[in-house]
Amino acid sequence: MTKAATGQTIGYARTSTVDQIAGLEAQIVELTAAGVDRLFTEQVSSVAERAQLDAAMAYAREGDSFVVTKLDRLARSVADLVAIADALRAKGVALRILSPNIDTSTPMGQLMLNMLAAIAQFERQIMLERQREGIAKAKREGRYAGRQKTAQRHAARVRELAKAGTKPTKIAKDLGISRSSVYRALAAN
Repeated sequence: MTKAATGQTIGYARTSTVDQIAGLEAQIVELTAAGVDRLFTEQVSSVAERAQLDAAMAYAREGDSFVVTKLDRLARSVADLVAIADALRAKGVALRILSPNIDTSTPMGQLMLNMLAAIAQFERQIMLERQREGIAKAKREGRYAGRQKTAQRHAARVRELAKAGTKPTKIAKDLGISRSSVYRALAAN
């Protein structure tokens, strides 16, 4: 169990693009009002490298509190949230999410975080199940062929360029495909 935070309060604010200045400023105001001692900010997509998140987590020490305004500002998925929460817990750092009010330094906060993570995971699994059912139905009805591979879309052009004497490396570069895709397209002919 994480002990109550006695050290610094570390804030992390993130927006997906540099155009979202107002969103970042709003997070900074909220985190400042929450009493952060050290603030890390960045404007980067959650799927990109988040250097300031890494720096903030590295900066956190036992007894500190790590604060974000909302879950989506911190984690890109349930697995990501669990990994971040576990890494903070292992360091003895409490995680606080201002909206909804979750503080993992308390048993109730830990329960709430786990419940939110479980619900989000459940929703994801239901969505994937519906997607698989929809694909299966479309296949049965002959309406689903799947995504055509990029190299297959270029097969005719690959053969045309090869007949004209263009080398496979040049074909690959010109069409934006790999050399092995060029060779597969030629072999399929």
